[in-house]
Amino acid sequence: MAKNSTFSVNPNMNRIYKTLLEISEAISKNRDLHSLFRHLAKLLPQIVKVDFVALDLHDPQRNVIKLFLIEANVPADIIVGMESRLDEHPAGTVFQTQQPLLVSDITQDNRYPDVFSRMRDDGVNSLCIFPLTTAVRKLGAIVFASCEKETYKESYFEFLDQVAKQVAVAVDNVLHVQELTKERDHSRLLLEVNNAVVSTLNVKELFASISTSLRRIIPNVTTSLYAYDSETQTFRRPALDFPEGKGFIQAGTVIGKDDTLVAKVFHSRKALAWNESDLKKYHSEAARQLLAEGMKSGACAPLVLRNQVLGTLNIASSQDQVFGEEELELLTQVATQVVIGLDNALAYQKIKELNEQLEQENVYLRDEIRTEHNFEDIIGESAELKRVLKQLEIVAPTDSTVLIQGETGTGKELIARALHHLSSRKERPFVKLNCAAIPTGLLESELFGHEKGAFTGAISQKVGRFELAHGGTIFLDEIGEISLELQTKLLRVLQEKEFERLGSTRTIQVDVRLVAATNRDLEKMVEANQFRNDLYYRLNVFPITVPSLRDRPEDIPVLVRYFTQRYATQMNKPIETISQKTMNHLIQYHWPGNVRELENLIERAVILSQGSELVVALEAPKQKRQTSLPPIASLETAEREHILRALRETKWVIGGPAGAAARLGMKRTTLSSKMKKLGIS
Repeated sequence: MAKNSTFSVNPNMNRIYKTLLEISEAISKNRDLHSLFRHLAKLLPQIVKVDFVALDLHDPQRNVIKLFLIEANVPADIIVGMESRLDEHPAGTVFQTQQPLLVSDITQDNRYPDVFSRMRDDGVNSLCIFPLTTAVRKLGAIVFASCEKETYKESYFEFLDQVAKQVAVAVDNVLHVQELTKERDHSRLLLEVNNAVVSTLNVKELFASISTSLRRIIPNVTTSLYAYDSETQTFRRPALDFPEGKGFIQAGTVIGKDDTLVAKVFHSRKALAWNESDLKKYHSEAARQLLAEGMKSGACAPLVLRNQVLGTLNIASSQDQVFGEEELELLTQVATQVVIGLDNALAYQKIKELNEQLEQENVYLRDEIRTEHNFEDIIGESAELKRVLKQLEIVAPTDSTVLIQGETGTGKELIARALHHLSSRKERPFVKLNCAAIPTGLLESELFGHEKGAFTGAISQKVGRFELAHGGTIFLDEIGEISLELQTKLLRVLQEKEFERLGSTRTIQVDVRLVAATNRDLEKMVEANQFRNDLYYRLNVFPITVPSLRDRPEDIPVLVRYFTQRYATQMNKPIETISQKTMNHLIQYHWPGNVRELENLIERAVILSQGSELVVALEAPKQKRQTSLPPIASLETAEREHILRALRETKWVIGGPAGAAARLGMKRTTLSSKMKKLGIS
């Protein structure tokens, strides 16, 4: 089409030059095509009415013209990504002929009925299309459209042609950068896959690493492996990565060797891309799952090693037409590397591995311990306490077993935690278990774990506390409550550092330091044949006895102030003073429940205190005992009545979520011990 020379004498020359300069500036500033076309949609109407400006690019692999992006100044419902044959779209014609196309009234033009019909639905009545071509290559076309008829006269051709030439350079630069980026990303992907292959023998870890790398490059939402079982002549899906799935696609799915896309790729040994229409031709369970998840396209590549096909690598997307020749070539290269790692992993791992879950549980345990407990909570300056802390400093750097003895409530768990944090194992987990809180029948499972189906109710595999504590410290409180049968297995773990889960014959090796605690006299239990003497000697390598609170009365004022400040802060109460009378009463009390009893008493006192002074409901202390019998102090009486009230209200149920121990905020074993000492039966 001949160009008119009106542009050279256009009275709006200054405005045209200014707009071209603004467009040139927009091109220089915007490396993103969407931003550039938004600027074009705003600038072009200064010269000529433009309601739509669109970019159509040629896909050389499929030889189609594709709507890449569109900017509209009026409401429209245009689908980006639509493809057309070159001869069925005006932009395709412009691309082929390299000549601009002017349509003054699309209602009178029948050359492209489908395209013009959609344009009319969006309000387009006239349009002008220019080729986007650089000195290096042909890219596609740019479309200027108007809702009015006969908008584009030939007088605008030179202006729009200049715009198209500038845009062509910008598009070519962006596409070139994208191609270089894609090439770099593909090389990086292959390197990451290679690193994953040589660094792990775990199928799940290998696949998770590969699928994460693939997802960064290819817009797929699911990646899976199918392994061929020559004995059953079926394909099994051992690995699946589908974080946003609806649940229709599951790992472990088994499909037959016939009438599936997987089988077709397996037998042909060639990668294959598919669309939704291809998938509907198959009636396998795998095809049904993909359709149920809304998958629209995908690709499958064979896993070939030493001239043998082991299975297939599969990716799928909820988008149409995602996988072309370039993606198939990349997937084939990835599959070539994956099959090496898969072959090694399947050779060394024939049973389920829970390493990832175990690491997650260990991380959780370490975080929970560091946030809720700290050995600096050991408060006191008495000689007795300093003696214990000195013992901790001596034994902590070793891996020797430590037996912590002492009355209930003296802080044996705090001592165990301090021991762990002073040791070289402090960065590894500290796992605790109260042996008295677990029924005897379940204690072995808690300590050593069990396999699925090992006993009634074992519906899944369970990792035991010794496995969780691997590399760290395990603290067994109330160890005197362990049955004689279980003591034998515990002795083996201490001596051989190995055990088997319930229901399993596989021996598990562990590196664990044991710290045990008890308030019972294990020597007497050994004499009464209630505790194995060989286990006792193995536990009693380095005994530490935690002093009772009545043996370090000088620490009571420090502890009272510490607990008062702690609970006053928690409850937002302005308690600032503690009377000397109150402190004297607290010092003279013999504290059968030790530090835990003191803490509970202070917490209740803070709750009851209304002013700035801590109020503890105490009577004058009785005279000091003259005989060997312990004095009956008012605090003891008040505590006895408090426990009796809780027992009556819970109908004498001690344990459980609604029992008296839970209502009083203490352990069941602690309450039982208090009841025994207070004469409550």
